[in-house]
Amino acid sequence: MDNSAIYVRERGNLRRVSDIVLAQPKPVSSCRRTNPFVLRKEHFIFTYNAEGSLRYTTKSLFDTTLLFVADNIHHVDSLVGFPEQIGDRLFSAAEENRVFLNADISPKALQLFGDAYGEMVLGSLCLRNRFPLLHERMDEIKTFHSLKSLDLFGCRLGDDHEIFQHLTSSSLSSNLIQLFIGGNGLSDVGLQRLTAPIRMLRKGLDRLQLLDVSHNPISVRALRYLTCLPKLEHLDASGTSLKLGTGLKTTIWDLLGLIYSEKPLDNFDHSRCKTEGWAEQVVNQWETNGSQMPKQKKMDESKTSALHFFGRQKFVRDVLNALPLVCESETERLHFFRPAANDPRPEKQNPSTIIHQETPSLHNIKKRQHRSEKHDGSNESPPTKRLSSSALSAEDIDLMNSY
Repeated sequence: MDNSAIYVRERGNLRRVSDIVLAQPKPVSSCRRTNPFVLRKEHFIFTYNAEGSLRYTTKSLFDTTLLFVADNIHHVDSLVGFPEQIGDRLFSAAEENRVFLNADISPKALQLFGDAYGEMVLGSLCLRNRFPLLHERMDEIKTFHSLKSLDLFGCRLGDDHEIFQHLTSSSLSSNLIQLFIGGNGLSDVGLQRLTAPIRMLRKGLDRLQLLDVSHNPISVRALRYLTCLPKLEHLDASGTSLKLGTGLKTTIWDLLGLIYSEKPLDNFDHSRCKTEGWAEQVVNQWETNGSQMPKQKKMDESKTSALHFFGRQKFVRDVLNALPLVCESETERLHFFRPAANDPRPEKQNPSTIIHQETPSLHNIKKRQHRSEKHDGSNESPPTKRLSSSALSAEDIDLMNSY
């Protein structure tokens, strides 16, 4: 098969496929390579009978073909239209052959399965406090476009991380419902960068209902960046610079339509976040393989320097066994949720809103005066221009250029 031509029949037409190098068969003994009449072991199933004698049976044509396709999964163009039962078995065969551990093949293979089977490949991904795994497998993680829940708590993202572009991509944002980005050192600037495509292009994270920004140094100013999330129903702001009080409750109600929850919400319980899908064991393989310090002959300069700096084996082991980076029990919980339409609790907050507005701060007075002046001169400056001038600042334009 090394030199012979390959033909494929598609829709009744036979065509020749060129420039395809098939995977080499598994190594066998020299006699099997020279003697074509000696059968290959991988085509048989070896068992023992009741007397203890060795016996073998041939594998079915389907199993043999399945293994062949799994070995050459990087040559497959598409799996769209194949039944999910076949896709599941093919994914398991590729996983057993450790195809997804190969950094050169893994992204394309995962993209192939994701395009065909969507959330069945991976519907929920939990990378809580597993930042080495996130940084080492970034290319593979970007292929998961059907995630409904993504937990990146404690992954040390900072204010400018490449994962932000993936979070706001049209393919992922149309499915993502829950996002946990707490404990990442995310400031107001980082939240501004994350929501820039949503605020200016009006697309991205359209279905997001739950957001965890806890244990980040964000202030009240950052809340206005969340007004672009139309379906936001649950917000966790524990451990931030926000202080619980009448002013905060009023601000969040006015901006986001959320009210404070006296009891901790179960939606933010970490036990509910799990990695679910066909690729669950693949994620475990990545983590196990990373903790075993594999010896690679060729590594780029950046990865080599990182290995020398951190001391990979001890570093990864300590991180995987370490406690969470932040202690959530020591901080005051700030959970907010959107009340039901018939819930009278939002009406009870109106008196406090009036009291709060009777004694406004100097900043709020100037802000209201500025707004009133714009409303008075609405005939001269249309609302569209007002929104564009306030939203499309020079910094926002620079952010969009980076996308």
